[in-house]
Amino acid sequence: MMKFGIGQPVPRTEDARLLTGGGRYTDDVSLPGQTFAVFVRSPHAHADIRGIDAADAAAQPGVLGVFTVADLEADGVQPIPCAAALTQRDGSPYVAPPRPALAKGRVRHVGDPVAVVVAETLDAARDAAELVMVDYDDRPAIAGTAEALEAGRPQVWDEAPGNLCFDWEQGEEAAVESAIAKAARVVELEIVNNRVVANPMEGRACLAAVEAETGRLVIYVTSQGVHGLRKQFAQLFGLPESKFRVITTDVGGGFGMKLFNYPEYMVCLFAARRLNRPVKWAAERTEGFLSDDHGRDHVSRARLALDGDGRFLGLRVDTVANLGAYLSNYGPFIPTDAGSAMLVGSYTTPAVYVRVKGVFTNTQPVDAYRGAGRPEAAYLLERLIDHAGRVTGLGPAEIRRRNFIPPTTMPYATPMGQTYDTGEFEQNLRDGLELSDHAGLPARKAAAKARGKLRGAGIATYIEACAGGGAEQATVQVNGDGRIVLMIGTQTNGQGHETAYKQIIADRLGVPPEDVEVIQGDTDRVAWGAGTGGSRSVPVGGAALAEGAARVVTKATEVAADLLETAAVDVEFVEGRFSVVGTDRSVSFKEVAAKAAAQGPIAFTEVARWTPPANTFPNGCHVAEVEVDPDTGVVEVVGYTVVDDFGTVVNPLLVMGQVHGGVAQGIGQALQERVVFDPDSGQLLSGSFMDYQMPRAVDVPDIRIKLNCVPSTTNALGMKGAGEAGAIGAPPAVINALVDALSDYGIEHIDMPATPLSVWAAIQARNKAAAE
Repeated sequence: MMKFGIGQPVPRTEDARLLTGGGRYTDDVSLPGQTFAVFVRSPHAHADIRGIDAADAAAQPGVLGVFTVADLEADGVQPIPCAAALTQRDGSPYVAPPRPALAKGRVRHVGDPVAVVVAETLDAARDAAELVMVDYDDRPAIAGTAEALEAGRPQVWDEAPGNLCFDWEQGEEAAVESAIAKAARVVELEIVNNRVVANPMEGRACLAAVEAETGRLVIYVTSQGVHGLRKQFAQLFGLPESKFRVITTDVGGGFGMKLFNYPEYMVCLFAARRLNRPVKWAAERTEGFLSDDHGRDHVSRARLALDGDGRFLGLRVDTVANLGAYLSNYGPFIPTDAGSAMLVGSYTTPAVYVRVKGVFTNTQPVDAYRGAGRPEAAYLLERLIDHAGRVTGLGPAEIRRRNFIPPTTMPYATPMGQTYDTGEFEQNLRDGLELSDHAGLPARKAAAKARGKLRGAGIATYIEACAGGGAEQATVQVNGDGRIVLMIGTQTNGQGHETAYKQIIADRLGVPPEDVEVIQGDTDRVAWGAGTGGSRSVPVGGAALAEGAARVVTKATEVAADLLETAAVDVEFVEGRFSVVGTDRSVSFKEVAAKAAAQGPIAFTEVARWTPPANTFPNGCHVAEVEVDPDTGVVEVVGYTVVDDFGTVVNPLLVMGQVHGGVAQGIGQALQERVVFDPDSGQLLSGSFMDYQMPRAVDVPDIRIKLNCVPSTTNALGMKGAGEAGAIGAPPAVINALVDALSDYGIEHIDMPATPLSVWAAIQARNKAAAE
């Protein structure tokens, strides 16, 4: 097998550059004559703007301009749209109020941008921003998710009575209600999926400028795809896409949050055009808490109907999803089409019905965060099934075994409109229990009890839909020296795309990784692309790349045949050499490239676009073990096992890294992370790392991983997406383990994040109840 080909654990080729300070992130980019933007943000969650006095700020030394929404509107800059396609239960469209880049007439969350100051230096802009006087008339605010629908609560938008953005459904309600009516048992659980902040290592930033030679607007921006942003910029400025160049350099993490267009990008583009000077903005960490899109934030009630043997008959889920004050680009899509279809999970549930009410609140917008709806669905389902296993006496493992979709039924059409192509769910569970030494759990529980600790294990199986959607495009250019330039429309955010793409090229063209250059993130150099999201970059982009490489081989074979003085049909290509079948006559790929480029620097250029025919369905099993100190409520994850089916794996090292990172984020949500708003004022109370706890190295144990991979039949290379799986399986596995550890107290559920205080309080409440 080729040393650098598909399936080999090749170390990341980009790491040497990044680890030695060679990375170039958006804030590292500087342009001659650049200025600095600082935003004036609302200190109120809800208030009318009675007036803005910027005279003192504008008069400060170094200040070039102070702008409000009136300036943007005078230039014809349009509000940022919501692109989600969604129809309510009654067939009507959802409520989509305008989202101007700067607040118009009213602010609707703390941090809502009201004005921008642009100055020669960052300090000058900061000082002047303090002098912008905004006359606010404070209004009552609503921050709670379920509370937003209660009668008499403050209204975020007049056009959304009761704060209802949409009332959406999927599935067959009558069939589910019939199943519940005839069930031997109905198990019910209310679940909160806590709001979180993505907090990538690199915050959001942009640098906008006007290109002197062409008059084009150019913006460097940390993103997950430049072409989608360019399209929005063009629409909102009323200009052709050719009038924009969007560039994304290295990106220090995105997790979904960097997919979207944000007000700051629009304002900096406007200011650069108005001032004819480059304008730079970079969020500080607290500003990121106030202005980045948040994730999750659901309140759900789920009911599972079972027959007398513990087999599932029907599932009903009613969810209230917090969308924040404004609709982000895809906000309504996440709790509906993105996640709800996966409420079937890995199980043969014949009838499923889900109803989702999306609500406006005086909080930051909510959109995709690692997994984008699928973690929310998996957490709800796996907590509910775990609970059912306990109350029925079947146990968490047996109730799953009885209800798994068997591999013999694949492809399997679910009642929620998905068709699973492959999956060996019971095998995943069996492997997970064996690898985690589940049989030895009683002895470990006894040993922990002797030390004054409570130990528990939790199982979560998962399946997600990803690596589907639209097409991706790759351009494979072969230079005369045999070196390859790949231009592709995805955008690495730290996942290792460069390495994976080089491996696919090595596998297809026999070229060593050092002879490959990967270009992403520049609308001038990459003609088209769909960007990165939904674990699609390597499965979809890699399939396009493989097709482009195949076309190169076809063209190169003709040239090789000429060099070898034979017919092309008699030439085979293996590991970088073209040979005449049955002889020892051959020429190298580089020799062929040199011949093809005799009249110029480029030998071959092939463009390939590949469209997935359907989603892929990665799946697996997580087994977590925790220990709890009942005196303090501190929870420690002491063991973690994952069995994953990712189909064809390009690079096991990259996959392990993605799983590790996802599990860490899942543990963070389960035990630590939570956005907290004051329920009365809407003030953000967790706006820095002093108040918002992120997972650290000490919080994540060694993770045992086994790959039980069944190639996908819907992907050209047999791949299934891997980037989000860890964050999908980890939260339910950890909370299931915690509930198991607390079972002696009769505790059946605890919401995320299970902080020491909440765990300790739950134990004390049970102790008090027992004493009474």
